[in-house]
This record gives sequence, structure tokens and C-alpha cells, in this order.
Amino acid sequence: MQSGPSTDSEKPSTPRIGVGLRSAHVNEILATQPDLDFFELLTDNHLNESGYAKQQAFLVRQDYPVSLHSVGMSLGGTDPIDFVYLEKIKALAKELEPVCISDHLCWTSFESHHAHDLLPLPYTEEAVHHVSRRIRQVQDFLETTLVVENVSSYLEFACSTLKEWEFLAAVSIESGCKILLDLNNIYVSQYNHAVDAQEYIRNIPLDRVAEIHLAGFEHKGSYLLDAHNRRVSAPVWELYRGLASNSTSIPTLIEWDNELPPFSVLLEEAEQARRYQQSAADNLN
Repeated sequence: MQSGPSTDSEKPSTPRIGVGLRSAHVNEILATQPDLDFFELLTDNHLNESGYAKQQAFLVRQDYPVSLHSVGMSLGGTDPIDFVYLEKIKALAKELEPVCISDHLCWTSFESHHAHDLLPLPYTEEAVHHVSRRIRQVQDFLETTLVVENVSSYLEFACSTLKEWEFLAAVSIESGCKILLDLNNIYVSQYNHAVDAQEYIRNIPLDRVAEIHLAGFEHKGSYLLDAHNRRVSAPVWELYRGLASNSTSIPTLIEWDNELPPFSVLLEEAEQARRYQQSAADNLN
């Protein structure tokens, strides 16, 4: 059995290693108090005032910090910003006091039709200004700095004039948001679009990175699918090892959304991330 969470005096000032909270694991988490620093909630699953998932979140929040990870802001969309949706997020954040609120650098709806997917953007200066303006509006309403994640993609826009990392960094600087750097998504882009993942990471301003995501992909032959149903792959761990050697303090989260394994598997993945962080810290000392 895992040891319990650290006491407040022992915890780092910023949570360092966490996993995504899934309903099937909550009872085990409450019973065993695993040695983790935080849990990430899928925000949209916890907005129902009387929902069971929300009740579970409050139970976990009694012992651990949480972050809120959203999928419905449509930051890159052209529909008006959904302030009713944001009001629900703001109310939830007031209750849970998350360490951060995040969403994705993408669009998810058009003319009120929701794709239920994270759709990529063209990487242009015009898109930088458009997305940055919308992020500032969201930040002003939520009264917090938003953390924005790079997404996986399976096509590229012919009109793009910027590299993805240039686009991501430019949006972060212009909007004032922080970056959620998903290393699995970067590796998926490397395979699907012949992107140089190492060059991508070298050109991201690490001082703007608030969190790292690690997840597993599914190999579809001609492309990789960001399926979140596997262990973190060896090449993604290698990217993380290199990144950790330059910064050992960025909070890191293990994501697993589909074909959920026993909770012990997520703990093994989290412990692997902790070992890479500790090894990097030891080498820096």
C-alpha cells in the first residue's frame, strides 16, 4: 500500500506529481491516501450542482490540492464566449480553490454546434491575436491566469506561417496565459507531421510552463492517436527526461482517460515521473 500524502509542512510549495482523478478510483484514493501531490479534475464532469462526481471531488479535495482541466472554452473559436459555462467554472473554482484552471489551444464549436473534440488552429499571426484576445476575456472573467495546452492534431493548415511552438509561445506572451505542455501531444505531432519534438521543446519558454502532461497514444499504423489509454511511451519518457534536466520544479500529471487500468498502474507511472525529477535534481546539485 502506498504511504499517505505528505503533511502540509512537508509538501513542496507547488504540487509536483499528480494524476487525473477518475470516478472509478476515488474509493481507493480515499482509503489508501496515495503519495501524490495533486489530482486533476475534468472540469466539465463536475459542473452539475448535485452530481456524484462533484461530491467525490470535494471528498478528495479535503486531502489534496486539485486543478481544473476544461474542454469547452473553445478559446480559438469564433462563437461568442460562453459566459454561462464560465460562470459555472468560476463557481466551482471558488469552492475547490484549484491550483490552476486550464483548457486547450483549439476550437470546439461553431455556430453553437459542438464537435466534442479538440480541433486544431492555423498557426498565423491573425490567429495569435484572435486567440489571445479571447483568452484575456476569459482570464478577466475568471479572475485568474489561464493555463493553455497544446493539442494533438492529424492535419495541418496550408495557410500556417508559424511553427506550432512559435504559435504557442506567442499566444502565451500576448495573452499573459501560462502553458500546459503536453509531451505526448508533441510526440504525436512529431510522428503525424514530421515535427522535430526536441526542437519544439527547446524553443518553448520554460518560465511560462505551469504544468506538464504525460499520457499514452495508440498506434494506428499511418498515424498516432492521442487516445489516453496506454502507459506513457518510451520516446515520451525520453522527452520528459530531457525536459526535467532543465527544470525539475514543473508540476507533472499522468493522464489516463480510456480503458482505465487499476489505480496502481497510474501510481507506477507517477512514480516514474518522480524518479526522473529526482534524478535531474540530484544531477543539478
